[in-house]
Amino acid sequence: MSQAQIPLSSMRPLYTADERARRDATRWTLVQGVLAPVQFVIFAVSLGLVLRYLATGDGYAIATASIVAKTMALYAIMVTGAIWEKIVFGQYLLAPAFFWEDMVSFAVIAVHTLYLGALFTGAFDPFALMVTALVAYALYVVNAAQFVLKLRRARLGGVA
Repeated sequence: MSQAQIPLSSMRPLYTADERARRDATRWTLVQGVLAPVQFVIFAVSLGLVLRYLATGDGYAIATASIVAKTMALYAIMVTGAIWEKIVFGQYLLAPAFFWEDMVSFAVIAVHTLYLGALFTGAFDPFALMVTALVAYALYVVNAAQFVLKLRRARLGGVA
């Protein structure tokens, strides 16, 4: 039976009672709850600007600034998320409940960081930079979906 076919009630809970209490007590839960939609809005605007540049050749500077802003938001959510994970689960990253989300987050950060490195060193031309941003954004969408599905499943049955 695949995980999708297992009844929610028979799956391991996402949080123990103690972890849930720590999650509910820490301010970092609110910080994550604010940063996630802010990052998504920055992403959506930036995606439009990147696609506009690729389609028309116009707006390179604003597209670039938006990618840098998206990357800074990503770094902020990753650092604060690591703090949240330490408080709730006792380790900064790769807690079993969020292992795969963290693993994909590392890939997202790696490609965003590649973009910044290429931008600041001049290693890539503008087209290659924008394609790199699109790869980073595709990974981000996968990662965001992981978190949304995890939170949805947790709300539906209190499980992972």
